[in-house]
Parts: sequence; structure tokens; C-alpha cells
Amino acid sequence: MLEEIILLTGEVEGPHFRVILESVNPGLTVVHAETLGALEAACARPPIGGGKRRLIAFSTPVIVPAAVLAGLDGPAYNFHPGSPAYPGSHAASFAIYEGAEHFGATAHVMEPKVDCGPIVAVEWFVMPENIRFMDLELKTYEVLLKMFSSLAPHLATSDKPLPETDDQWSGPKRTNAQFEAMKELVADMDEAEVMLRFRAFG
Repeated sequence: MLEEIILLTGEVEGPHFRVILESVNPGLTVVHAETLGALEAACARPPIGGGKRRLIAFSTPVIVPAAVLAGLDGPAYNFHPGSPAYPGSHAASFAIYEGAEHFGATAHVMEPKVDCGPIVAVEWFVMPENIRFMDLELKTYEVLLKMFSSLAPHLATSDKPLPETDDQWSGPKRTNAQFEAMKELVADMDEAEVMLRFRAFG
């Protein structure tokens, strides 16, 4: 029986998600971790109540070590602020720069390599015309929140894995270093390229 969920997410999301999960399962213990150190400390002790433990990550930059994933009772899930075509960091920025017509949010099984595990949910939307990266990140975040809420009843009450979809990851995994490099302007860039990079990367 599922007794504990470790939430790997930010300071704002943690208390809010705890309320969502505990409202579905009042007997559930929810442990909030914001950092790798806090996650490893939570996983180092036995699950509270002696039952099974699940890890859920939501829009976090923390990369979960393989040893932590291997020590869990079942699959861990990550909520990624981007569509399957944009794994890795700063998905919204690269989607804007490459002129993607559709974008969205993805929930998937966590594996030692980032953004490659089986997908359990995707929400798509049409890319708004001329949107800036901060506005696209906000829109994607709202979709990700709705996705979390829709999956919360299963995540909080069942120790069975979520069913997988037929969606597949595609495209290169972007890094923070690539994001920063795209913000660098050079003298021979034309005006259209400069404006596109400003809209996509700031």
C-alpha cells in the first residue's frame, strides 16, 4: 500500500501539492524536498508508516541520481514543462526559436538519463503567435498544474504504475549552456535574428 510521496519541487508548489494529494488520501504522508540533499536525506530513512514510497518531481532543475531511483518501490514521475519534442532545459525558448506550431507539457517515468522515460500524459496547445518565452513558460506551467491535478488521485491512492501513452520523445536535449549561448549576439546578425532571439531567450 502507498504510504508516502516525496515531492521534489519548488518552495511555492510543495505546500500546494501536499494539500491536493492529502485531500485525496488523508492517510498519505507527503515529504517536500527542494534540493538534491533534501531528497537524498528523505530517501535514506525507511518510508513513514512502513508502506511503499513514490517520488514525484515537478518542474525542478534537480537531476535525480540513479541510486535514488533504484531505491524506490516503483516508478518515479516527472512533470516536464515542455512537449516531448523539447526534452531538457528551457524548452519554451527553443520551441519559439525553432518556430514550433504546437507545444505543451509532459508527464513521464523518470530514468537516470534526463527526459527519456516512458510518457504517461501529454497536453498540447497551439503555439500563440509571436509569444515571448516568459509568457509561454507561464502558459505551459498552467497546463502542467492541471495535469498534476488530473493525475493526483491515482498518484496519491494507487501503488500501481500509471498507464503509458504512445507518445515518444524526439529532438535534442537542450542544456543551460546552450540557452546561455543563444543569448549572445554578434555584430553581423540581422535585425530579424536579433528580435527572434530576444523573444525566445531574452
